[in-house]
Amino acid sequence: MKLYYADHFVLPLPDGHRFPMEKYSLLRARLHASARFDDDDFRVPAAASDAEILRAHDAGYLARVASGTLDAAEVRRIGFPWSEAMVERSRRSAGATLAACRSALAHEGGSACAANLAGGTHHAHRDFGSGFCVFNDAAIAALAMRAEGRAGSIAIIDCDVHQGDGTAAILADVPEVYTCSLHGAKNFPFRKQASDLDVELPDDTGDAAYLAALDAALDTVFTRARPELVIYLAGADPYAGDRLGRLALSIEGLQTRDERVLGACKSAGVAVAVAMAGGYAQPIEDTVTVHFNTVSTAARLFAGRS
Repeated sequence: MKLYYADHFVLPLPDGHRFPMEKYSLLRARLHASARFDDDDFRVPAAASDAEILRAHDAGYLARVASGTLDAAEVRRIGFPWSEAMVERSRRSAGATLAACRSALAHEGGSACAANLAGGTHHAHRDFGSGFCVFNDAAIAALAMRAEGRAGSIAIIDCDVHQGDGTAAILADVPEVYTCSLHGAKNFPFRKQASDLDVELPDDTGDAAYLAALDAALDTVFTRARPELVIYLAGADPYAGDRLGRLALSIEGLQTRDERVLGACKSAGVAVAVAMAGGYAQPIEDTVTVHFNTVSTAARLFAGRS
């Protein structure tokens, strides 16, 4: 099971910035220290190319990002100050989901899984970035897998606490890619887009209600989409201790979520690419634990690594 990372491409942020950039390096270090993975399992992805990005994004937007000519409003909407490092890291993060998809689909002899130890940048729209998202890695990867002839039917199962609005908008006219989002009804973004399946949850939803909603959603996804590939956004932010979440899942409940999503994929013989998506808990170690559990669950189910 290959794990693609880009945390060493450092995105400089001002002091006090609320995005927990260090969670990615902490996650890789914790996975590296575990007995489940070898050095060879960790891979640095190639950067997503212009051609790959342009399947999902507007050429003018890509040019403004690459050249540093985004206007002040565009930069505020993204939430990161522009830098060459921001561009490189964003390309690498999208490249990691591309690589995870290719790795999972290349496996012979049953379904397989690979992971991007970042990604899940689902608020990026075709012609603007938003909510700490510059390029939409799931949309870029789904369209690439279709264009490369690797997968005919794809499902994006988004379990970040915030709706995957950019993903829904970019892929609205692509019937071969089924978008499913489970998210807080009253949380960001406040102007939602229409996914193929949206499951809106009230504030303070806990483990039992969340998992019941998830089970129903998974039944719908696999019945309607019959995917050959699932891109799973395994957000840590439905956690009760998340600063931006507003839901009330326990760490154990989130691990059960992962088991059900990944188990459904395994049972259906479907390849899976996992992206970490959001997580803003304090202490940050709680977010890292949720992400660690996601990757560990995938390794146990798909690679037999207990």
